[in-house]
Amino acid sequence: MKNAIAVTGMGMITAIGNDVAQNYHSLLQKQHGIKPLQHISGKHQHHTLVGEVSLTNEALIEKLGTEVPDYCSRTSLLAAIAAKEAMSQAGITAAADMPIVLGTSVAGMDIFEQHFPHLQQTGTLIQRRDVGDSSAILAKILGSNGYVTAISTACSSAANAIGFGARLLRSGRADRVLVGGSDALSKFTINGFDSLMLLSDQLNRPFDSNRKGLNLGEGAGFLVLESTRSLKNTKKPILGYLNAFSNANDAFHQTSTSDNAEGAYLAMQEALKMAELIPSEIDYINAHGTATENNDRTEATAIQRLFNDTIPPFSSTKSYTGHTLGASAGIEAIYALLAIQHQLAFANLRFENTMEQPALPPLAEHQRMDIRHVLSNSFGFGGNCSSLIFSHA
Repeated sequence: MKNAIAVTGMGMITAIGNDVAQNYHSLLQKQHGIKPLQHISGKHQHHTLVGEVSLTNEALIEKLGTEVPDYCSRTSLLAAIAAKEAMSQAGITAAADMPIVLGTSVAGMDIFEQHFPHLQQTGTLIQRRDVGDSSAILAKILGSNGYVTAISTACSSAANAIGFGARLLRSGRADRVLVGGSDALSKFTINGFDSLMLLSDQLNRPFDSNRKGLNLGEGAGFLVLESTRSLKNTKKPILGYLNAFSNANDAFHQTSTSDNAEGAYLAMQEALKMAELIPSEIDYINAHGTATENNDRTEATAIQRLFNDTIPPFSSTKSYTGHTLGASAGIEAIYALLAIQHQLAFANLRFENTMEQPALPPLAEHQRMDIRHVLSNSFGFGGNCSSLIFSHA
């Protein structure tokens, strides 16, 4: 792991917990957070199943304990909660000039939606350039004056944000970075996935032959990454290593992956190559596992293509949180690190029947095992496929 990057801080908020400890407890107890939508009015309220963070925006601001701009979106609030926890664990009291890379899919869409009635009634737009700039608002809340950027590659956004931050470290442009993803539920998101007919009216069941679609979720997950050279003279605890990051694209379709899963296969293959690992050295896969017909079939196909007869245990933790879109890779990166720290591969909830093609069953129960290397997959619309490998400290 000569080029590995140290993880020194983790922070998150999801439907199953407001911090890392609460999330781990929920995973351990097999408690999911998918319930009927509460916080967004309209036809989906009290009806559509989602993984919704229980706290209102007002409660999130109170939890932050700091002033936020009046145009601050829920995406930025969730990001700030997770980022501050990660910084605290890493012993960082102020962001200062630390680079921040945010992965997000819908950014400040919930703020934009507040202006739609004005547009409908008057036919005029409200001119605000700062409304949707979730990364800049996050930096403002954290007091950062350093390099700040956002990456939006659909459901692989946070994975690519993590990979981009790692590149900043490897190139010597920074000694530490704050990276991750955040996405809040919005009418735009829910109606969009509803129009694609990808939402399930039941609790999702990834990799099950009777899966009916996904449940959307929201949340944020952030890591503090530091170069090993910057840690030489410190005694800061290392939570794990980011050993590899990769991105590939099969350029097949706007939303679907190709039948032979070329993009997913190439992403995993390249991650193994960067980590200088062979397939049999991967102990557990945190799969993308959205519970849609196309994704689960093609991801399993890619896993089978790459691992052949050495397929490691795998599961989808979206069965707990729902699909948090641009935040998912940040959240699941922490789940991968928790799996390593606690030597526990997490159960894929509600799995009962193995798919026919390919017939690969995920973990139906938690499994205690020796875990040194975890592969975490995130595959987005447009064929944007990313894989991360986290390794034991």
